[in-house]
Amino acid sequence: MIQHLVDGILVGSILSLGAIGLTMVMHMLRFANFSHAELLSIGAYCALVFDGVFKALYPPLGNVVGPLSLTWALTLSILISMTITAASAILIDLLVFKRVRSKGGELSMVFASFGVAMIIRNVLGLMFGLQAKLYSQDIVFAVVLSHDPLLLVKPDQIFSLVAALLIMVILHLVLAHTTFGYALRAVAENPNLSQVSGINLNRMIILIWIIGGGLAAAAGVFYGLTNQINPVLGRDLLLPIFAATIVGGIGSIYGAAMGGFLVGIASNLALLILPSGYSPAVPFLIILAVLIVRPTGFFGEERA
Repeated sequence: MIQHLVDGILVGSILSLGAIGLTMVMHMLRFANFSHAELLSIGAYCALVFDGVFKALYPPLGNVVGPLSLTWALTLSILISMTITAASAILIDLLVFKRVRSKGGELSMVFASFGVAMIIRNVLGLMFGLQAKLYSQDIVFAVVLSHDPLLLVKPDQIFSLVAALLIMVILHLVLAHTTFGYALRAVAENPNLSQVSGINLNRMIILIWIIGGGLAAAAGVFYGLTNQINPVLGRDLLLPIFAATIVGGIGSIYGAAMGGFLVGIASNLALLILPSGYSPAVPFLIILAVLIVRPTGFFGEERA
């Protein structure tokens, strides 16, 4: 049971990064963006491409960092991947979502996000093939943290957890102690009144896409460090990320972070009583349970 709990925490850190970006977009733009999880796929594949480019240009960057399978090339690729994915999120908004929200309603935006998700997924499949890929072919052995009970953790998993928590702390500091953070909360609560107060709404929307895309890219790369990456990565993580967002409460960054860990832990603990083939149904059950008991989520608030 302890092993499943630890695994759930490690997976939850990745889901939290994805859920934070999603909840910010949903709260500000008022629509369920089903293409958000595909940004994780874009980030994962961007890192894969630039990892290979850096290794080819300067082979010493292919050396691993300590006990990790992570190379220096991949470390640099994470930053570039976050930048490219953020730019992709902005481009998608300009080409699709901005046009749709100027002429249609929330439901139109939801259908548009489905279309965007399908396009991204199939483009990635055409570009990279449908076969799963790995960042490293080297075998990384798990570290025994405890013999009784037996507890195994891979160094890459520890790195992903620490890096995800560090990103969350930085985001908290930015939102809690900067003018941008105050402006973001004002726009989320009342976009019209915030514009009267002098806040540039279009600029805030762009910044939200930058944050959401960057966090999604980091989550995709961290997932790829401990798993295989493939074009359907976003589809597989879509429900857990949405479950984390709904559990925490739409619009609550701290709720999304907590929801990610809760969904990760619940999904892994479910393996104790359910066959692995049924574990994808756990996020469905979590979503239904939360909507029945508390439709606004644990940290969500009623909105007009």
